[in-house]
Amino acid sequence: MMKIVYMGTPDFAVAPLNALIEAGYEITAVICQPDKAKGRSAEPVPCPVKEAALAHGLRVFQPTRIKRPEAVEELRGMEADIFVVAAFGQILSEEILEMPKYGCVNIHASLLPKYRGAAPIQWAVLNGEEKSGVSIMQMDVGIDTGDILLQKELLLAPDETGGSLFDRLAKLGAEAIVEALPLLEAGKLQPRKQDEALSSHVGMLTKEDGHINWSLGAAEIERRIRGLDPWPGCYTFFRGKQLKLWRAEVLRGSVGENRIAGGPGKIVSVSKEYFDVACGEGILRIRELQLEGKKRLSCAEFLRGMKPECGEILDGEGSER
Repeated sequence: MMKIVYMGTPDFAVAPLNALIEAGYEITAVICQPDKAKGRSAEPVPCPVKEAALAHGLRVFQPTRIKRPEAVEELRGMEADIFVVAAFGQILSEEILEMPKYGCVNIHASLLPKYRGAAPIQWAVLNGEEKSGVSIMQMDVGIDTGDILLQKELLLAPDETGGSLFDRLAKLGAEAIVEALPLLEAGKLQPRKQDEALSSHVGMLTKEDGHINWSLGAAEIERRIRGLDPWPGCYTFFRGKQLKLWRAEVLRGSVGENRIAGGPGKIVSVSKEYFDVACGEGILRIRELQLEGKKRLSCAEFLRGMKPECGEILDGEGSER
């Protein structure tokens, strides 16, 4: 059975690590990003993969830059037949890629060649994809450009969020890597070149990506609300305070007699359980939200304490961006 050096950092990489351990693989070392300062105390906090590795009594190595000569030499001294990578967060040099007998394989959270890059999970929801999946890929010097060894797919639920898809794909990635490694070792996997004509690349998301542009269509805004849940979250501004929107639905048909004409971002209907907002195309009904400094509430709970009025504009800047 292969000896593995495992490289990963966030929650997504924990399930595959645990699955490899449960399958009986010897993990000779775990490589992850250095601890990062968090909170008001700015105390260094270990990443989820480091916590999982230490819980299993595994050796942990946290290079600031994995390409530096001293880090490369450290890796060279590790006993491994293969390096397994899952959301590690650093680019491996060709020298590292060629170190182990079976090279380096990556667990990527999309059906390559679509959604190469840093945020494939969220963008699958944002773009309204019907399906997503994981790709076990033989790594090369490009960004997610290597040959595909194995893929598994799943259908997105109508209410899929970035968070729910993240959890489902982490589990699927764990299943896929455990299935792929014995086949790779036995020479039963046929590497498949990626079709560059079908490729797409997505970059990292920022907090600013959550700022709602009300001139977009209601369907696109609703997907953004789901896709950016839990981070960074979609937000607008209400009476000078940030208002995060956690659940909404695209309204089909009339919104009733108290609908008023208005441009993007205008509240056009208010009831005891929801309020409706005009978008560039269509109407969005707000069902769950969170006012700055407050907890997440159903819209009905929110409306018992604060009553928006028809004609009010959410985030006046949002319709102009």
